[in-house]
Formats: sequence, C-alpha cells, structure tokens
Amino acid sequence: MLRPFLSKGLIFIGVIVASFAMHSCDDDTSKTVVPSDDIVVDDDYYEFQDFNLTPFDIPGMISLPDETANIGASTKPAIEHIEDDIKWEVKIGTNFQLMIEDYGDINDLIVVEKKELADQSFFKVKYLIDEPDLILYERTLLVKGTDKASPKVGVEHKSYHVYGSKVIDGITYELQSREEGYEKVIIELMAKSIKSLRPVE
Repeated sequence: MLRPFLSKGLIFIGVIVASFAMHSCDDDTSKTVVPSDDIVVDDDYYEFQDFNLTPFDIPGMISLPDETANIGASTKPAIEHIEDDIKWEVKIGTNFQLMIEDYGDINDLIVVEKKELADQSFFKVKYLIDEPDLILYERTLLVKGTDKASPKVGVEHKSYHVYGSKVIDGITYELQSREEGYEKVIIELMAKSIKSLRPVE
C-alpha cells in the first residue's frame, strides 16, 4: 500500500529538483551575457604597423592600423604638420584622422577635457573607458522633448570619441579623434594607437 505513495512522492520530488536545477542554469547563463557597450582596447597590435614621428618633430613612435585592420581606405599613413607648429594630423585615408597637439608641461589635460564635457548641454556623455591618460566615450545628441535638448534636433545621433594624453621627453601631447567622432570600430583602433605612443628607443 505504501509503494504507490512512495513512487508518486519520489517522482514529485524529482520534478521539483529538476526544475530547480534548470532555473539555476538559467541564472548562471544570464550572468555571463556580455554588455553591448564592450570596447576592446588591448595590447595586441597584430593589425598595426610602427610609425616613427621623429621626422615630424615628435620624438616618438606610434602604432597605426595596417592593411589587415580593414578600415576601408588606403593604409599608408600621412602626417600633416607645418614646421615649428604645435599641431599634427595623422591620416590614414578618410576613415582615420588623429589630431595631436603639443601642450608643453601642462599635465592635467584629461581633467580639463572631462570638465568641458560635463559643462556642455546638448550631448549626453557615457564613458566606456575612463583612465588617467585615456578616455573613450559615447556621445548622444539630445533630442526634442529631452531636458537641455537642442531645438533643431529631432533624431537621436550617437558617435564615439577618444581623447588621450602622453608625455614624451617632458612634453605633454594631446591626442584625440575629430570633433564629429567615428564609429566604434574606428575609435577602438584609434585608442590603441594613442596608447601605443612612446619615446623612440
């Protein structure tokens, strides 16, 4: 008489244990979801070529994307610089324009840049990388109906930007993307280039 009761009880307990185990697995899976905002700026430079900036009055070496980086343009770097000027533009086709400026012994460039970003009113800024010498952020143009929105804007627009600071031979250099920004994939490459700037050995 007890056997049918025990069998049904064991089946019931088995169902509960199995459903609990499945629920636990679901929880584990949800914890491993990778956020869509992930930015990859690592030390792997297999898609880059070293470029000596010494002939252009910067005593440094920088790694720039090569033909394997697939940025959709000519991969031969070109430097625009007027002799004795404090500004440079590193171009690789039309899809990669890195601005460099000599700031002498001023070393709080990142702090100042972040303050300026906080003070502006037409954009929402979300930092994806926030380091002492490099920031990478998503900038969203505020749309109508949003507090502080520009009255001329009706469509949300996102762009990605990078800003860095490097010291070489006691000189602080500002490195940044163009004002209008780029797609995320270009900004990732540009951030890696900025991080790579180092003195010529």
